[in-house]
Amino acid sequence: MTDDTLSEPIAFDDPILAARIAKHRDALRAGGYPYRFDRSDLASDLHERFGDSDPGSETGVDVTVAGRLMNVRDMGRLAFGVLQDVSGRIQLFVSKAVLGDEGFARFLDLDSGDWIGATGEVMVTKKGELSVRVSSFVLLSKALRPLPDKWHGLKDVEARSRQRYVDLMVNAESRKTALTRAKVVSELRRQFEDRGFIEFETPVLLSQATGAVARPFETHHNALDLDLSLRIATELFLKRLVIGGIERVFEIGRIFRNEGVDATHNPEFTMLEAYQALADYGDIMELVEEVLAAVAVAAVGTSTLTYQGRMLDLTPPFRRVRLVDLVAEVVDEDVSLDTSIVRLRALADRYGVEADPSWGPGRVMFEIYEAAAESTIWEPTFVTDYPKEVSPLARLHRDDPRLTERFELVIAGSEYANAFSELNDPFDQRERFEVQAAARAAGDDEAHPIDEDYIRALEYGLPPTGGLGIGVDRLVMLLTDCKHIREVILFPTMRPEAASPPVVGSR
Repeated sequence: MTDDTLSEPIAFDDPILAARIAKHRDALRAGGYPYRFDRSDLASDLHERFGDSDPGSETGVDVTVAGRLMNVRDMGRLAFGVLQDVSGRIQLFVSKAVLGDEGFARFLDLDSGDWIGATGEVMVTKKGELSVRVSSFVLLSKALRPLPDKWHGLKDVEARSRQRYVDLMVNAESRKTALTRAKVVSELRRQFEDRGFIEFETPVLLSQATGAVARPFETHHNALDLDLSLRIATELFLKRLVIGGIERVFEIGRIFRNEGVDATHNPEFTMLEAYQALADYGDIMELVEEVLAAVAVAAVGTSTLTYQGRMLDLTPPFRRVRLVDLVAEVVDEDVSLDTSIVRLRALADRYGVEADPSWGPGRVMFEIYEAAAESTIWEPTFVTDYPKEVSPLARLHRDDPRLTERFELVIAGSEYANAFSELNDPFDQRERFEVQAAARAAGDDEAHPIDEDYIRALEYGLPPTGGLGIGVDRLVMLLTDCKHIREVILFPTMRPEAASPPVVGSR
């Protein structure tokens, strides 16, 4: 690396940046930065081993630590630094008597944000601060941009989302959220694998996007001269695997839907889908109860949470209530699918739903539920038995063919899971696809096209099967008490920046 590699984006007139760039060039002229570094301990290891040591004590144990220097305090012949690694923070105790004048001056010349490695004895200051008394150190990488001001931090939500790397450096809650997300995904995978499910990868680029009611992103493959869509679900490919004889399958994967951005929606998100042969939606309810409680305990240590200031208990069993009964509760009338369509449309209008003339009673009831009932649910609730009109992939209810054996898990007013007794009749499936295709032709760009190959697969026989989709991002939001989905997606979809990236630091 030479001076010529320093490009214009960081060549500001700011004196702080200019000084750091000069130090960076000096480091390069002096031989550059190490290619690797041997660290003996993380900060958390030291706190675990020596956290109970008495103030003023010395351990006689030398360690080597490495991380980002968050600040430096010059106290004359002593200096203190805070070193942050992936596990936490440890104080560096730096003495001129130990490092000598030149070494001490080099330490004071370091800047907040620099990556360093340091070796020394573990000790405890008289004030009780566990520290490493530095006997040697090395600069591993120079931070050209200063960290945000320690008193104000990086608070702006947009800046945090755009510059997640800075957010993770300076905001402990953001690091905690990111690590909790990793635990959630890991535990979800373990819970399904322990129950005999096998994880597979299904295509992202499709000739037609099916498996959900959503608008896809579209692209073009030049070599094949083929229009393609990004997947909106993994459902139909996973069910093809069940048809092929792999009886328990799942996938944790990215899903893409060309929809708006709000507190619970991002165009790119993570979904877990799972399918279990010889099961129905009742079996899947029990599966969801067990898995979510276990994931909560593994990720945050408890299944009893505080979310947005209110208590929330994920301990099974969850409440179960039919969608039509919830609508009757919220409108305070004894309504059902037998209620006249005129009355249902009037009720829909009361809640701001403009009912399309083509909608039947089931679709109108569903829209009233989404507009007025769903947001009133707080504790985990299985909302069951959705109308056939809004459930093109779910099996007809065994007691009422106007309904399907479908449930959604609703918690704190939002959907967290969607599940069915899977439709396995190819003739019924074709009829429903044709209804969806007609809606698509009439202008509904979220309706399904007909997937002829999936119907052909069904003709080979899909056994009774229970299927499930869990929104991973929303589950992380719930377990980390986050209000917006972009707080739990490390790099959310955002508009391009209008100008050059701002300098977020001040020191």
